[in-house]
Amino acid sequence: MQPTSSHFFGVPYTKLGWWAVGLAVAGVIGILAWSILPGGACLGFLCGLAGGIIGLMAIIREHERSLLVWLTILPGIFVILFLLGEFLFPH
Repeated sequence: MQPTSSHFFGVPYTKLGWWAVGLAVAGVIGILAWSILPGGACLGFLCGLAGGIIGLMAIIREHERSLLVWLTILPGIFVILFLLGEFLFPH
């Protein structure tokens, strides 16, 4: 069900868009809780990566135009760059 006019500054209108936003928020909270919860960073990285992938799927497949969904790509990119940095330049 798509609205007649989608707005860039509005909320997501697809289920994939809402899932992407929820997972990205959970990912950011998990990464920020790194020092409090022992497994928070790992779970945060997984949620951030999943949110970014689902956000891309919502943008490409469902033609989602919400700014919130576009912003879900950022945690996914952060996780990919972090993992590339860890593997390419080990300590």
